Amino acid sequence: MKAAKENQKSVNSSNIISETAQFVKTELSGAEAGHDWWHINRVWNNARFIGKTETADMFVVELAALLHDIADSKFNDGDEEIGPQKAGDFLKSVHVDESVIIHVQQIIRNMSFKASLGLITFNSKELEIVQDADRLDAIGAIGIARAFTYGGFKNRELYNPEVPPVFNMSKEEYKNSRTPTINHFYEKLLLLKEKMNTDTGRRIAEERHLFMLTYLEQFKSEWNGER
Repeated sequence: MKAAKENQKSVNSSNIISETAQFVKTELSGAEAGHDWWHINRVWNNARFIGKTETADMFVVELAALLHDIADSKFNDGDEEIGPQKAGDFLKSVHVDESVIIHVQQIIRNMSFKASLGLITFNSKELEIVQDADRLDAIGAIGIARAFTYGGFKNRELYNPEVPPVFNMSKEEYKNSRTPTINHFYEKLLLLKEKMNTDTGRRIAEERHLFMLTYLEQFKSEWNGER
């Protein structure tokens, strides 16, 4: 009887995850390419991969990975509650337990780099996994592509040697920053390797970090006409 109940729970969880993936894919149709369904899909895959070496509630991890950018504040006038609210409304509609909904919402509220610059009042192993999964997609080859995609979306300069990077920004300073895209590497992307939570995240981040350093060296050389 217990085994049958566990099997049914697993089936229900799988169905909910499938429904969530379809919901997100539909909702993010036409989104900015750095924060579209394919970003979500990569983070989802990263989270499942990291989760293989961690002890965590993977149902919560997968739901949070899928819903973490359902309504990103930077595309919604800075509203940091619209994402958790939209995620919660959907999860209620598919009859997810309230405790799971609250956990997923807390992960969404606290997982971003921007959130880490403010007061952190929540943590869990599930948050650590999803956070690493998302941060991995912000670095390396794809991270570079995403940075320039978003910079183009915001009509930012590629690089301006007269505008130095700003270090140790507050949360509000980071939210309001309009610096060239290359500065974003120094203000965020190159900092992520040291912010990884899991051994798997750290291992993958190391290689991607080195790739970004190589890219920046090449970029500066070409910019200066040296190559």
